Amino acid sequence: MRRGAPLRDGSRRPPLLPETPMPQLSINELVDAFPQFRAAVLVAENLAIPAERPPELADEIARREAECRSRWGGTELSAIPGVAAWRSAYKGFGIKKTSYRCSVERLVKNVLAERELPRINGFVDAYNAVSLGHVLCVGADDLDKVAPPLAFRYARPDDTFLDMAAEEGTDPNDPPKPGEVVFADARHVLCRRWNWRQDARSIITPDTRRAVVTLQSNGVGSVEAAAADLASLLERFCGATCRFAVVEAGRPVAEL
Repeated sequence: MRRGAPLRDGSRRPPLLPETPMPQLSINELVDAFPQFRAAVLVAENLAIPAERPPELADEIARREAECRSRWGGTELSAIPGVAAWRSAYKGFGIKKTSYRCSVERLVKNVLAERELPRINGFVDAYNAVSLGHVLCVGADDLDKVAPPLAFRYARPDDTFLDMAAEEGTDPNDPPKPGEVVFADARHVLCRRWNWRQDARSIITPDTRRAVVTLQSNGVGSVEAAAADLASLLERFCGATCRFAVVEAGRPVAEL
């Protein structure tokens, strides 16, 4: 029986609500050039994100910062396997400037320089802690502000991007360059240079109720372990319910 049709008692079934597309992630365009690329895509729902870092999460982050300094202190960034893997991947699509470094390299560099992870909100702080601990690139978007399907792919001529951290005097509407690897939804680019800088239109805030997270590796590190770690933190500190799947060369598309 169709929704909205009358029932025998004279009442009506409630009309069907518009369906939200299931998050789908594809890496099809990249598998030939980057066969070691793997990503876990995690969906977190029923979120209650604290605007400030909870004390217990602060303790956990401090522990991970200390562990990072103990493990990698005195080591050149280029000698850290997780960092070296991403430097190699960036060169693979033409990025050689040192001003463009992947997200996890920036986190590790700052922590080794005795700076703490940035305080954004409970959700972002948790995934930065996971990124630091596993030396993997992690990024997240408000699922209600993106248009699945999602893809890591090469930039297209009509791609748009709104830089969330554009420097003063620069144009935040700086589209990706030809051949650049990007993370995008069906409407626009969500992250430039693979995992360098996020688009401002889908950032995670305390108002976010559903989020999609990608945890990325290029031959070094377990995205499964990182996703399980993040799910545990988000369940504990943001009340989340989580599920995740993995994409890789032999399985380039996942749906949640």
